[in-house]
Amino acid sequence: MNIIKIRDISVGEGHPLVLISGPCVIESEEIVLKTAESIKKISDKLHIPFIFKSSYLKDNRSAADSYQGIGIDEGLKILQKVKDTFDIPVLSDIHNQHDANACAEVLDVIQIPAFLSMQTSLLLEVAKTGVAINVKKGQFLAANDMQTAINKISGEGNNKIMLTDRGTFFGYHNLVLDMRNLKVMRDLGYPVILDPTHSIRKYGVSSSDRRGGAKEFIFPLSRAGVAAGVDGIFIETHPDCNNALCDAASMLPLQKLEELLIQMKDIDEMVKPHLKNDEIGLYDY
Repeated sequence: MNIIKIRDISVGEGHPLVLISGPCVIESEEIVLKTAESIKKISDKLHIPFIFKSSYLKDNRSAADSYQGIGIDEGLKILQKVKDTFDIPVLSDIHNQHDANACAEVLDVIQIPAFLSMQTSLLLEVAKTGVAINVKKGQFLAANDMQTAINKISGEGNNKIMLTDRGTFFGYHNLVLDMRNLKVMRDLGYPVILDPTHSIRKYGVSSSDRRGGAKEFIFPLSRAGVAAGVDGIFIETHPDCNNALCDAASMLPLQKLEELLIQMKDIDEMVKPHLKNDEIGLYDY
């Protein structure tokens, strides 16, 4: 497996579970800095490598008047302040290939949203920056179809690739998180991240409506994914979920994050030494 270096963090086989976490979208500098500071204190306490995540723009909202974010110029300034203040790497989504160079000046990881995971022009332009890339598996894709995204990025000479699963969609408003996908994607040779907070979204219901997410499944799905051997966990979190402007129904309340991380760290430390055994096929016995 390719080991991805993100500043002083190593992501991949044999390395500790990495946390990617933060509010879904940048609402204000105050909320972003408050959340980043809280998560950093928790991750430092638990010795968990941490990458801060918040989107300067969310272009795939269900309604045209839904809050989309603060925009690239102000958003990148705030993310730069997070880096400078807390000395942590930062990640944000990109939706437009023309944003690639500006993102590369600030972001340590550029994230390709699930709906754009097959967007060739976007993948190629981001790949050319040389920055680490996290590609979210499209809800409409089989896990091994992520090889096409890998080929596009690596074809530009960029092998700093992570793959994230956030569930598979069958057109009935629920996402299904198939744990087999995590192994399938790891077998493609790159680190795999699990995003349980997006996988519990219920499409067709506003993200501000409590019915728009099944938060009771965040803990069990997170534990299951870490037990399956993921290299990182992607947890959207907010200090005041009820009043969040995006994905309020699916983000984990910030006050519950430490409890979840303690459980995942215990599982990760137990499982990681045994992952080599996964390479033995049924017919090898």
